[in-house]
Amino acid sequence: MTDWTVITVVLIIALGMIAPTKLAVILYKAGLVTGGGVLGYWIDRALFPYARPNQVNRIHQPMAGLRRAIVVLACVLGLTLGL
Repeated sequence: MTDWTVITVVLIIALGMIAPTKLAVILYKAGLVTGGGVLGYWIDRALFPYARPNQVNRIHQPMAGLRRAIVVLACVLGLTLGL
């Protein structure tokens, strides 16, 4: 992940040098994605309080993780496409 973080920082710095007005847009979009991820996580916890991926039987763990990923994906897409 360090390599991708460095690449991202270099690209953001390059964008800031080329088109500094676009930095606010990137910050806004990053905030939407982050907010969607957090919202999806908490919605999943509220909807399925006894079916968290780390608390279910070993057999059901992959499905609980997949369910959480789908809920988070739906929230991220909903926020980023809807605003």
